[in-house]
Amino acid sequence: MRFGRLDGEVEVRKIDDNVYERPKARAAEHRVSTEEEVRSILRQAVSAPERLGEQAVRLFAPNHGIDLEPQPRPPHEPLDLGR
Repeated sequence: MRFGRLDGEVEVRKIDDNVYERPKARAAEHRVSTEEEVRSILRQAVSAPERLGEQAVRLFAPNHGIDLEPQPRPPHEPLDLGR
């Protein structure tokens, strides 16, 4: 008989074999248990999404990408808006 609460325990049933195999394979790649990998996946799935600015810095910070020089543009006539 158990007393007290069982915080943080979840049992999931009827998982397709191919769905179960993916975290199992990821766990092997990361050298952690399947249980730890599933915790990591759940943590990532329910955490706050990355803010756009943080994502831009991660993708386009000085250590990423290349610097491009602006291309020269020929002069153009103003648009005629019919006034």
